[in-house]
Amino acid sequence: MTGPSVAQEITRVHHEQWARVVAGLARRFGDLDIAEEATAEAFLAAAERWPGNGVPPNPGGWLATTATRKAIDRLRRESRRDAKHQEARLVYDDSPPDPTGPVEDDRLRLIFTCCHPALAVEARVALTLRLLGGLTVSEIARAFLVQETTMARRITRAKAKIRAARIPYRVPSADDIRERLAGVLAVIYLVFNEGYLAGDGDDAVRVDLTDEAIRLGRLLRTLLPDHGEVVGLLALMLLTDARRPARVSRTGELVTLDEQDRGAWDRTLIAEGRALVRERIEAVAAGGDPPGRYQLQAAINMVHTDAPSARDTDWSTIVALYGRLVLLDPSPVVRLNRAVAVAEVDGPAVGLAEIDRLTEVLDGYHAFHAARADLLRRLRRGGESRAAYDRAIGLAGNPAERAYLTRRRDQLAG
Repeated sequence: MTGPSVAQEITRVHHEQWARVVAGLARRFGDLDIAEEATAEAFLAAAERWPGNGVPPNPGGWLATTATRKAIDRLRRESRRDAKHQEARLVYDDSPPDPTGPVEDDRLRLIFTCCHPALAVEARVALTLRLLGGLTVSEIARAFLVQETTMARRITRAKAKIRAARIPYRVPSADDIRERLAGVLAVIYLVFNEGYLAGDGDDAVRVDLTDEAIRLGRLLRTLLPDHGEVVGLLALMLLTDARRPARVSRTGELVTLDEQDRGAWDRTLIAEGRALVRERIEAVAAGGDPPGRYQLQAAINMVHTDAPSARDTDWSTIVALYGRLVLLDPSPVVRLNRAVAVAEVDGPAVGLAEIDRLTEVLDGYHAFHAARADLLRRLRRGGESRAAYDRAIGLAGNPAERAYLTRRRDQLAG
């Protein structure tokens, strides 16, 4: 295998194995820093050795073994400074975990550990995104709309809290799952969103992240097959990911929903997602719990995928679903999405009036300015539209989004 091919293989293996190796070390040694740093050292060793020695037949096993050795070497070095403490950690059993609890996958086990109720919700999500999703601190900060330094401190404090509180890396009980599920679902969805349209960098879409999020969603559904929000999240991700083949043009520009080639959508994923939404509709009709936010978002996406063309979209139903969603989640972003749908039903002036009420809280969010720019364009307020496009372009991190917004701005008359 040539040099570039080895580099590509290391990248692929990193996408596939990072979370697995980190989670396995966390289970064994009970220390997030050791797990993360030993895994990073193992990948560094792979980058140094594989170009000359070749990629091993089982790259994941090689990385796990190397990372374990790195972790033990570090613990032995540290044991000279704190012998009793480190000796206790070195006696962890390295045999495979017994499948005695409802979560048998190390990665999901680590997610539930990171989502311990002793941590603030924001810390649970951020820490798991870092360790399981492999997102950088800047990517996580963008997902939370906070400064990178703020997010770095949040992750550091979360790790310190886990150490100080002696939060165990154990198989979660049924009670643990009920308490932590909301944070777990939020983690998976944020990983999916970062992959579906990456916040910055050269790649418009990161398939490794969307695939990992869907994989975790499928595992969760196996674990909790009758939980509405688990099913709803999986349906939402499938229906959204089905549109990915039409999401970016050959020239690297974002293609919005109304302009996408619907023939390029993945009909298998759409069929699976629709079946899950229908399953939840029937469960609610039979007296089940009312739909939560993920089920409502999945239903909104099903309305979009049901329409043979953009002009056939049932916007009234979408507005009604967003109305129910706002009652559950009155966040500015949900209200922004509802306002965009309102504009399709009641006209751009009405939608713009609703959007403008969000100026103070969403001024730093590129999608807010992009939505304003489009409605101002439709209202023939070209100068204001251009200014809004400029602001959106300045805030957008994704190259495909910047290309799309730039084209739309340059198409304005005058």
